[in-house]
Amino acid sequence: MHITLDMIQTLGIAILAFIFGNKIKEKSEFLKKFFIPAPVIGGLIISFLVFLIKTTGSFDIEFDQVLQDFFMNIFFASIGLACSFKALKKSGSLGIKLALAIIILLPLQNILAIGFTKLFDINPLYGVAIGSTSMTGGIGSAVSFGKIMERYGADNATEIGVASATFGLLVGSLVGGPVAQRLIKNHSLKSETVERQNVLDGKIENLDQKSLMKAIVIVGLASFLGTFINKVLLLTGLNFPYYVGCQFGGLIVRNIYDYLKKDINTKSIDTVGNISLSLFLSLALIGLNISAIVALALPMLVVMVAQAIFIAFYTSLVTFKLAGSSYDAAVIAAGHCGVGLGQTPNAIANMEAIIEKEGPADVAMFVFPIVLAIAVNLCNPIVITFFINFVK
Repeated sequence: MHITLDMIQTLGIAILAFIFGNKIKEKSEFLKKFFIPAPVIGGLIISFLVFLIKTTGSFDIEFDQVLQDFFMNIFFASIGLACSFKALKKSGSLGIKLALAIIILLPLQNILAIGFTKLFDINPLYGVAIGSTSMTGGIGSAVSFGKIMERYGADNATEIGVASATFGLLVGSLVGGPVAQRLIKNHSLKSETVERQNVLDGKIENLDQKSLMKAIVIVGLASFLGTFINKVLLLTGLNFPYYVGCQFGGLIVRNIYDYLKKDINTKSIDTVGNISLSLFLSLALIGLNISAIVALALPMLVVMVAQAIFIAFYTSLVTFKLAGSSYDAAVIAAGHCGVGLGQTPNAIANMEAIIEKEGPADVAMFVFPIVLAIAVNLCNPIVITFFINFVK
């Protein structure tokens, strides 16, 4: 028997997955420690149950995809709205050097993973899926670009990418601390007191119905602008995912606001983005093909362990040096390990763990999140698209 769920039914299952995942996370110190998102927990459980149902042969379940794509585009538009060149300018030369370290890592992650796919004689597009797509890009990027890779013959690239990103969430929190501790010890580094700066200009509005509606309007218009940017991107001959236009739309709108010196309520926009991300992840993960992950378990494990070892060396030799070889640079290296294998929460958690033990690193905490938002979100989609078109 084949069961097809409509848009509302699919959303209902996704919401139940989110609630279930949140309840489990609240009771698990391990899941909280490694910042595993509630939608990932609940979504993986639902997808595993669907897998068990399918293997019994009794019936099959098909989920609707419309809302998944909608929330994905809204989320990436809100990400683009965080990319303020005005804020990046405040970080000075350190911001430029750090951006360089982040951007250089992106193609190297793909080259490393593609090299292993050649060794295992599997589709090199799986290497892109386990490269910067899922490592630095995270689960959202893995789902978005996975669909494109599947169209080019890399069956189940979405599932492979999501599994890799989930692995990265765990490892990203394990690698950063030891890297920073070794750098601090070997170079005899100490915390220096630096005047704390405020990242945001203007007043921070309260989160209420009016500010939330304003954020929805801004995100909606940014996404609308992104639809026209997508038409321009099509002229390049490269296959960009639809969300890239929405993300660039957000970037343009944000910097227009900055140029006109108008306040933009980042708190409300982040709220809209975070809600969209949670629903997007829940919708994406409830329909994962678990059997595809099992089939490529060994190659995936080898590549992901290699990625973890590589980024430990890279952040020690490149990120640390470019960031100034200081105590703040060591803290930044820990953060880069977190986001290079996991996501931004891993990065911030790694940095705060070092700060709690070794002392404040105000420059690192100010510069890194800003540079990270702009460098990764602006450049990684371009890098991923290039490698997909290169190896397809």
